[in-house]
Amino acid sequence: MIQHHHVAINGITYHYAEAGEGPLVVMLHGFPELWYSWRHQLAALAEAGYHAVAPDLRGFGQSEVTPHVRDYSLFQHASDVEALIDHLGTGRATVIGHDWGANLMWILPMLYPQKIAATVSLSIPFYPTPRDPAEIRKKWSSVFTNFEKKGVIEAEFEKEPERFFRLFFYGLSGNAPKGTLEKLYLHTKPEDNLLDSFPQTDELPAWLSQEDLDYYVNAYEGTGITGALNFYRNTDEDYLKLVVAYQKGINQPVLFIGGAEEGAVKFGSTEPMKAALPNLRRTVILPGCGHWLQQERPAEVNTAIIEFLDKEINKK
Repeated sequence: MIQHHHVAINGITYHYAEAGEGPLVVMLHGFPELWYSWRHQLAALAEAGYHAVAPDLRGFGQSEVTPHVRDYSLFQHASDVEALIDHLGTGRATVIGHDWGANLMWILPMLYPQKIAATVSLSIPFYPTPRDPAEIRKKWSSVFTNFEKKGVIEAEFEKEPERFFRLFFYGLSGNAPKGTLEKLYLHTKPEDNLLDSFPQTDELPAWLSQEDLDYYVNAYEGTGITGALNFYRNTDEDYLKLVVAYQKGINQPVLFIGGAEEGAVKFGSTEPMKAALPNLRRTVILPGCGHWLQQERPAEVNTAIIEFLDKEINKK
């Protein structure tokens, strides 16, 4: 059974969902997700003998929305997660991250090595040095650069929240028409409207029900989307700190799971991880799967995670 809690973390109200007992596993969502994106994993991990926890990150869902862009740097989010681990009283946790939550997950063992037992990344491969945002802007003509501009995506979202989420989830999923990723990553321009570049549909993929969509829409209508977008608006300042943090490396056991139709996999590379991560245990690529793999393919994701944890984490 999933339970919900609100606690004081670093001076803000922080919400998390939890299930089960055993070694702590903290799951970190990305944009524009919530704790809810881990709904399938919470139950599966609890049944497998783990204490599964999925917070709403600062600025998302039921966690507090704070006013300053700098409040949402990766390093502030990392401090929040460390404080949550301390609050839960175990001292150590496995951390699992998806999307921006994976970027966050990657720095936790660098910043707090004694508190991180193992790591799992969904969608975002590790690179031995942080990726320079200036170079990313030059390489990709994607509309996602609009995320950095305050007010642009907010205006699209506020006009039609349900359409925003329906098209965003569908367009980055394995259900999207062939060529969608190429269009989004290679052929759109920063001045284009975000939603106009996505496949237009009134349908929902089988893995996302109307009830699921409504949960996201209702949550974001309550908070607005600015706090969530502020992940993107700290990239230049974060980069300077990441260069220093990455010198420490990652020595914990690592599992990577990606979708074959995920942009970071299709247009990036999983090869640098092999040399940069001495304890990379396994790389799993799910054919036909897009960006939202823990929601698109929960059974396969759950199996891979639990097999990894059962080998790496002592449940006694």
